[in-house]
Amino acid sequence: MSEYQYYEFLALDKALTSKERAELRQLSTRAEITATRFSNEYDWGSFRGDPAQMMAKYFDAFLYLANWGTRHLMFRVPKAALSTELAQQYCLAEAASLIETDDHLIISLYADHEPDDLWYESHGDLGSMVAARSELLAGDHRLLYLAWLMEVQWYNVADEDPEPPVPAGLADLSGALATIADFLGIDEDLIAVAAEASPPLTSEPAADLADLISALPAADKDKLLTMVASGEGAQAQSLLLQRLRSGPLSQNEPAPAARTAAQLWTAAEEHGIAREAAEAQALRAEEERRAAAEAAAYEKHLNQLASRAEAAWLEAEDLIATKRPHDYDLAVTLLRDLFALARRDAEHDSFTRRFLELRTRHERKPSLQDRLDAAGLPRRP
Repeated sequence: MSEYQYYEFLALDKALTSKERAELRQLSTRAEITATRFSNEYDWGSFRGDPAQMMAKYFDAFLYLANWGTRHLMFRVPKAALSTELAQQYCLAEAASLIETDDHLIISLYADHEPDDLWYESHGDLGSMVAARSELLAGDHRLLYLAWLMEVQWYNVADEDPEPPVPAGLADLSGALATIADFLGIDEDLIAVAAEASPPLTSEPAADLADLISALPAADKDKLLTMVASGEGAQAQSLLLQRLRSGPLSQNEPAPAARTAAQLWTAAEEHGIAREAAEAQALRAEEERRAAAEAAAYEKHLNQLASRAEAAWLEAEDLIATKRPHDYDLAVTLLRDLFALARRDAEHDSFTRRFLELRTRHERKPSLQDRLDAAGLPRRP
């Protein structure tokens, strides 16, 4: 397999200036660079830039993949939207780590899989994942919990360590979160058992939005309006929703930690066994349903054939007379169905006599004879 690497960065809160785009061009002469996106593919060689430094200076989201199994995602969020202390409960080591700058936290998610696992060439897939960053800015911490599950999966968490607070909505991941979990290969059974302790997700605050906004301090309103006027409307909206949905009236309070990493893994293994058994049972049931449907359809076909059996014998004779291979195949199919009809209706001996006479008349046609043998039709003793 040839080497393949893909890099993609997105600027979400602020567009890149012409000066910044010129600086980025110095890192790669062949990258696609716009006011909001930097992307590059490599079939040989490597990128000269440092993704972590680029995230700190220019971008809000990053995706990397290589066909030897490496997957890497990064999301940058303002410290005003996510406290370092909270993020540190979930991002512990190499699989999920934090990079701290003066104004931002960068969540780094890294996974190495076997080269044949999860392989595909990416073309702008980061765009389908960035909604998870907006959800995080709005106070939805499911991305952080998935980061902690990565740590568990990659054995970076001690067996006796307790899980962090379990956010609401793990049983119903958003499209962006589901895409991230699939991209990073987070174990589906681990997510499923973790979700058992996750409260249902509600998208609305417990109180009326207008009442909650009117109760905000004037300084907070001024700050948010300034952000909107400065072109940071999306970030301002996320910060406002975070305030409204994670306050004391929120219906999305996380569940307290109650399980250890070892307990989660044990439950995930049991869940996997049960899931595979259920899938196997469902597959067997589907195969039985399909077989019954095919048998019913064939029985209907034989009933129709019974009403024109004599015409079918003559049709088979006519097809054989053409000496064309395709017509031989059609004739054999007809004769095989007539044979099945005879066995069903206890007319095996009658069919055999007539068929052997036909076979004898065409014994100088070896191609036909081979087809009759392959179909399991009677032969002379």
